[in-house]
Amino acid sequence: MRFRIGAAGHAASLVLAATMTLLAGSTLALVSSPVRAQSAPVVRGLPDFTELVDLVGPSVANIRTLEKAGGDGAQDGPDEDMLEFFRRFGIPIPNMPRRRGQRPGNPQEQPRGVGSGFILTSDGYVMTNAHVIDGADEVMVTLTDKREFKAKIVGADKRSDVAVVKIDATGLPAVKIGDVSRLKVGEWVMAIGSPFGLENTVTAGIVSAKQRDTGEYLPFIQTDVAINPGNSGGPLINMRGEVVGINSQIYSRSGGFMGISFAIPIDEAMRVSDQLRATGRVSRGRIGVQIEPVTKDIADSMGLAKAQGALVRGVEVGSPAEKAGIQAGDVITQYDGKAVERVSDLPRMVGNTKPGTKATVTVFHRGSARDLTVTVAEVKPDADEAGATADKEPAKDKASPQAQQWGLVVGEVTSDQAKDLRVKGGVRVVSAEGAAARAGLKVDDVIVAVGNSDVRSVKDFDAALAKADAKKPLSVMFRRGDWAQYTLIRPEK
Repeated sequence: MRFRIGAAGHAASLVLAATMTLLAGSTLALVSSPVRAQSAPVVRGLPDFTELVDLVGPSVANIRTLEKAGGDGAQDGPDEDMLEFFRRFGIPIPNMPRRRGQRPGNPQEQPRGVGSGFILTSDGYVMTNAHVIDGADEVMVTLTDKREFKAKIVGADKRSDVAVVKIDATGLPAVKIGDVSRLKVGEWVMAIGSPFGLENTVTAGIVSAKQRDTGEYLPFIQTDVAINPGNSGGPLINMRGEVVGINSQIYSRSGGFMGISFAIPIDEAMRVSDQLRATGRVSRGRIGVQIEPVTKDIADSMGLAKAQGALVRGVEVGSPAEKAGIQAGDVITQYDGKAVERVSDLPRMVGNTKPGTKATVTVFHRGSARDLTVTVAEVKPDADEAGATADKEPAKDKASPQAQQWGLVVGEVTSDQAKDLRVKGGVRVVSAEGAAARAGLKVDDVIVAVGNSDVRSVKDFDAALAKADAKKPLSVMFRRGDWAQYTLIRPEK
């Protein structure tokens, strides 16, 4: 599982189930052939990081957060294994949240956690992770020269896990921002931070992977740099002394370092920080679609040459996507001229688009590609998905043999239901079992298309099923509340 690694002694806010794959080595065949002289490999020494530490070290800050004590002043404290670690190696125990039941000396505030950050500008802007300062009533920034400042929170963006704070100081040593596009897998990188509250700790390793999709909004840089609780928010530095990422998360089964760390690419972080500094918040684009990966089954059922793009599973009524003509069941293959290789590419592309911008979206629709123009809207702060319709008016049900084969019983849609859903007919799901239930269909969903055929009545529905191959997945478009959605019913084996 994966943990955010910001505040020491704080419960991790993120968990991701991870599957580790063992790669089997291939057997080498022995052949009797003359031994040929080979050119000697280039021998290179290990890099020396001392100059980098001298160059970037003064730009790295320790971030300590405080919160006001409430109730009985109880607070979850550091893990006993962590305390034993400090005792065993004779390391002074840093400021950490106290054990539950202990009251702090000052009844108004108590230590909450420790993280890291780095100086963006000489006039006091400092970047860190949003989860480092989340919930803090007070943020203290300590520089390498031991000066300590009470920081003002400029803004925090939980979606990207980037935050900016400001301290009242000038003439500070700011970091140099690197070019992530030049970063290569296998390249040496270094981290500076405050693991377990131990300030200015330097660790090094290599870039293990780029564009690592972990289910988050951003593609991460994966490294094997030793990162632990307290490193969060600190810089990931290349051999030119430039910041290329913000150390943010680790993969761990124990809560400690296991050789897999993740950093937010600095180019993405800078886009967020620029908005935070300008307005205190981040404005992102949205088009109002629910998406999922394009599997091989889906690609085969639609006639796509290969499994790539983003399958539109749902379209919000009245959204920019609906107005542009995007429909559930379409596959978005390009956005503003850029290929959508993976489903995770689309949210980043749309999110980085300024609201109000017109963008061209290429969709694969019922066997052919077409370009649509969509006007990007702004992400709503607390957007709620619309629920199912409340119309329970009875309709005549029909359990045809074709429908039952897929686990469905359907009925005609009443005029009131069609009006509420703004559809021209369809069939209402009366019962969904077996294959249909596994595909996500529910009672009162309204099926409006099967395969490449529109459905306006039970007769149309049965005709579409009669043409379908019972041994192949069946694509279905349906309406649930204000969302048009797409699913694939796989036949019973």
